Amino acid sequence: MKTWHNTKQYDSFTLQENMMKAKLLTALVAVATASSAMAATYEIDPFHTNARFAIDHFKTSTNVGGFYGLTGQVDFDQAKRKGKLDIEIPVKNLQASSPQFTQHLLSADLFNAEAYPTMRFESTRFNFAKNKLKSVDGKLTLLGKTHPVRLIANKFNCYDSPMLKTQVCGGDFTATIDRTKWGMNYLVDVGMSKSVKLDIQIEAGKK
Repeated sequence: MKTWHNTKQYDSFTLQENMMKAKLLTALVAVATASSAMAATYEIDPFHTNARFAIDHFKTSTNVGGFYGLTGQVDFDQAKRKGKLDIEIPVKNLQASSPQFTQHLLSADLFNAEAYPTMRFESTRFNFAKNKLKSVDGKLTLLGKTHPVRLIANKFNCYDSPMLKTQVCGGDFTATIDRTKWGMNYLVDVGMSKSVKLDIQIEAGKK
């Protein structure tokens, strides 16, 4: 027959065993979390990555267009709050409001796709506030010229993609640039804006 003393001793052993299991589970979760937060390389997903632009048209309307089929990679380390982005933008994939307008944008007046078939953005620094990505500093190469650009992160997140079957990181970024720094001066002398707003959507899957 179990005595009160033996029952108390049994309960004590059970409590210690449960505490050890809880500690082990916590340790396993910590290891798993640390592993998922380690530095990794992500390949740009061209279906969820694009670079769009908008420019005021003589204070009357706004001209818009976008580049699709972007390629490149992201190196990201959440734990160390570091990252690197290297992305190529194929100028020939430009799409605007009409085929005629698209062809004009591709001409030597503007993007000069024949002479400069690609643009490139290469980051120099990821900027964090605590654990939240706030912006990405980098260099934009356009029309053979390279100048610094800061991309503001409107949102950024990592998730397990049910489509790609891997972890995906990405976000929405914005910047406003002075196109004349890259030598794109078309119609500036007659009053068209030189400021261009960029909206960049990036998603990249872990290799």
